[in-house]
Amino acid sequence: MSFVTRRLAAFSTALIVLAASGSSAPAQKKYDPGVTDTEIKIGNIMPYSGPASAYGVIGRTEAAYFRKINAEGGINGRKINFISYDDAYSPPKAVEQARKLVESDEVLLIFDPLGTPSNTAIQKYMNAKKVPQLFVSSGATKWNDPQNFPWTMGWQPNYQSEARIYARYILTNKPNAKIGVLYQNDDYGKDYLKGLKDGLGDKAASMIVAADAYDVAETTVDSHVVKMKSLNADVFVDVATPKFAAQAIREMAEIGWKPLHILNSVATSIGAVIKPAGFQNAQGIISVAYLMDPLDPTWKDDPGMKAFDEFLANYFPEGNRADSLLVTGYNEGQTLVQVLKQCGDNLTRENVMKQAANLKKFRTTNLLPGITINTSPIDFAPIKQVRLRRFEGQTWVLFGPLLSSEVGG
Repeated sequence: MSFVTRRLAAFSTALIVLAASGSSAPAQKKYDPGVTDTEIKIGNIMPYSGPASAYGVIGRTEAAYFRKINAEGGINGRKINFISYDDAYSPPKAVEQARKLVESDEVLLIFDPLGTPSNTAIQKYMNAKKVPQLFVSSGATKWNDPQNFPWTMGWQPNYQSEARIYARYILTNKPNAKIGVLYQNDDYGKDYLKGLKDGLGDKAASMIVAADAYDVAETTVDSHVVKMKSLNADVFVDVATPKFAAQAIREMAEIGWKPLHILNSVATSIGAVIKPAGFQNAQGIISVAYLMDPLDPTWKDDPGMKAFDEFLANYFPEGNRADSLLVTGYNEGQTLVQVLKQCGDNLTRENVMKQAANLKKFRTTNLLPGITINTSPIDFAPIKQVRLRRFEGQTWVLFGPLLSSEVGG
C-alpha cells in the first residue's frame, strides 16, 4: 500500500469515527442565570396590596399552576421556582423589585408583571439588561414594539384596539351619543382614550362631552360619575381597574343614571367587580372577552373548563371560581410553559424570546373558540381577537362574531 493510499485510508477511518461519535452525542445544554439541570427560576411582580390588589389573585393562581406543573414532573425534568413580589401598583416599587429579581435572585426572566405604569417603569431596564419581560399583564399597545424593545412582549389584546371596537359599537347603535369617559390618569387609561377617539374619528370631538381622569390615589370616583350625569351623557365608557369600576357601577345606581355602560375588559370579573357592585346594578353592561368565563353555562361541559375546575380542586381550592382573573393567570401560565417546552435544553434568555416569538396557532385551554395565540419576530401581540358580551342576570352573554383586536384591524 502506497503512502498516499495509507493516508487516505487513515483519513477515512477518522471521519467514520468522528461521525459515529457525533451522532450519539447529546445536544449541548445552554443555560443563562436562573437555570440548572433541575430548576428554572422565574420572577414575577404583582400588586398584592394597594389600589389594584384585586389583580393579586393572578399571581397566586400562577403559583398554584406551577405547583401543578412541578407535581407532574416539571418542564423537561426541571421544576419551576416561581418568585413573586408585591409592588403595590407603584412604579418605583416595581423598579426595586425588578432589580432584586434580576440582580439578586438571578431569575431567567420576569413573567407576567402586572400593570401599565409598573411595566413602563421597568421596560428600559429589562431591555438594557437583556432579560425577558415576558407576557406583560397589561394591554398597552407599547408592548408590541420588537424593534425598539425586543425583550418585552405582551399577552392580552391591546387596549387601543379594544376601545376602537367600542367606538364602532357606539357609532352603530347610538350614532348621536353623548359620551362620558372615565379613565385612569396614566398610560393605561390614555391608551384606551386614544383608541376610542381614533375609532370615533371626526365625530370624537362632538360626541365626547367629558373625558375625566382619576388618579389611583383617589379614594373614590363618585364625583366623576356625578359630573357625567350632570352633562347628560347617555354613554359611559368606563376605563377603570376593579376597585374603581365597582365604585362607578354602585354610584350610577345610587344617583339613578342609566346610560349605555361600556366597561373595559380588565374590570369585568364577576367575583371581583360585578358581584360586589350588585348584579342588579350591572344589567346591560357591554364589554369584550377572549377567555371563557367560569360562570357562563355555555362552557359547563367544555373539556378546558373541566380541566380548570380540576386544577382549582387539586391545587387552588381557596380560589374564587367566580373571579375570572383566575382563568387569566391559569392561561398565561400555560403560555409560558409552552415557550419553555419549545426551548428544550437551550434555556438562554435569547432563546426564550426567540421561542416566545414563534408561537403558531397555540391554544390555551380556555381561549374562546376560534382564538389562537400567534407571534413572530415582528409581531409581539399574542392574542388579537375578542367577542362582544353583555351582562344579563348573573352572567356575561357573548354576542356577535369574532372581532379583530389589532390596531389597524
